[in-house]
Amino acid sequence: MESVNEDELDWHEVERGSTHFRRKGFSRETDGEKFGCTMYELPRREVVAVSLPHGQRGGDARARGRGDRPGTGRRPAGPGGEYVAMPAGEEGGHRVVNDGDDPVRFVVFSTMADPDVIVYPDSEKIGVYAGSPPGSDEPRTVNDYFRLEDAVDYWDGET
Repeated sequence: MESVNEDELDWHEVERGSTHFRRKGFSRETDGEKFGCTMYELPRREVVAVSLPHGQRGGDARARGRGDRPGTGRRPAGPGGEYVAMPAGEEGGHRVVNDGDDPVRFVVFSTMADPDVIVYPDSEKIGVYAGSPPGSDEPRTVNDYFRLEDAVDYWDGET
């Protein structure tokens, strides 16, 4: 069994458009290939998008700071120490908003299911992943996003 301390890991900065956060991947550094564990840090006034994983189950544990989970049907996040289970599907939908002035740090756990489909209701799209699960750095055979409005019937183009 391998172990790693958070102090041994470097932060990886993620910046896409107006979104910015940092993360440390614990599973990448240990033998946790079927179980994901990543620490995130959201600066003040940042948001992690709403996502509804359909294959993965997981949870998040707030290490420090205050945040909110608007639009998820869950109560607002409290101070550090809270754990929230996230089952697969709509019930496990999640988004974290740092509505304070200090960084919010939390750890996300997941089952690393492959393949997986994740719905992003705010942007009305889905992500489809095969070959390695969301959160993995391994190559994928499918790693695509589609607008929900582009859905077609199964038989479209088949006959």
